[in-house]
Amino acid sequence: MKYGSIMNKEAKIYVAGHRGLVGSAIIRALEKAGYTNILIATRQQVDLLNQKAVADFFAAAKPDYVFLAAAKVDGILTNSMYPADFIYENLMIETNIIHAAWRNQVKKMLFLGSSCIYPKLAGQPIKEEALLTGALEPTNDAYAIAKIAGIKLCQAYNEQYGTAYISVMPTNLYGPHDNFDLVSSHVLPALMRKCHEAKLTGSPNFTVWGTGTPVREFLYVDDLADACLYLMRTYNDSKIVNIGTGVGVSIKDLAFEIAKTVGYDGEVVFDTSKPDGTPIKINDVTYLASLGWTAPTDLNTGLLRTYEWFCQNYQ
Repeated sequence: MKYGSIMNKEAKIYVAGHRGLVGSAIIRALEKAGYTNILIATRQQVDLLNQKAVADFFAAAKPDYVFLAAAKVDGILTNSMYPADFIYENLMIETNIIHAAWRNQVKKMLFLGSSCIYPKLAGQPIKEEALLTGALEPTNDAYAIAKIAGIKLCQAYNEQYGTAYISVMPTNLYGPHDNFDLVSSHVLPALMRKCHEAKLTGSPNFTVWGTGTPVREFLYVDDLADACLYLMRTYNDSKIVNIGTGVGVSIKDLAFEIAKTVGYDGEVVFDTSKPDGTPIKINDVTYLASLGWTAPTDLNTGLLRTYEWFCQNYQ
């Protein structure tokens, strides 16, 4: 694998998926770091599912660097209901962009995977080497297969063409521009919205699914963006890199912390008739730490920033 050149401040940097949770955070990180030539395109301007549209965009824009944060992402229910959409759309997005990046001599690209594509029964904390060592979680295996294919595409282009494509595996994310829809959102934003609405309506309690005992790891999305920018500048290897805090919190403790953040003094009720899911899921971030990066934002601070954004922006 060749070494990607150092990103100078005038380089053309394309952020695919700039309106999403991750993409918008990468835009903020780039602007904060002084990058001035950021390329974005809405779905109306470039349909990432259309190979010719993506090829034409790359040929005209000629980006030097690419952050591939575009993806079809949703909660467990939606993943289970529409597996064909998840595998098709994610495969098309990543294959179109990765191939166009190679055809147009992109200097370096970062591909976003996810810790949810590791085997369901992977050892804890999850090491990078666990990928493809066991069966996937059935509720999101279509999404996982597509994302694994994206990682393998990056590695194959590196091997065959000498490209500089790196892949990262973020843990559970939260922060500004998250999805707070109660049907399709993930656990943290769902709990925040439920707690907020309980406060507004004066409800004596709000309900959390399960016993509250499962342990999960949560990373503030601006920390992920900072890690991605750091790795884009410094990392040049095909090996995937976990990104996270390496610290777990029980769903019960998370719910109480969210209630404290929201200022809700009612009761937190646990519906034990609902499933808990995997008992524990945490990324092993030893490798990332050895590369020189650790997450700077603690959970309390991240929750406060997220709730502030939610109150200002969410209808």
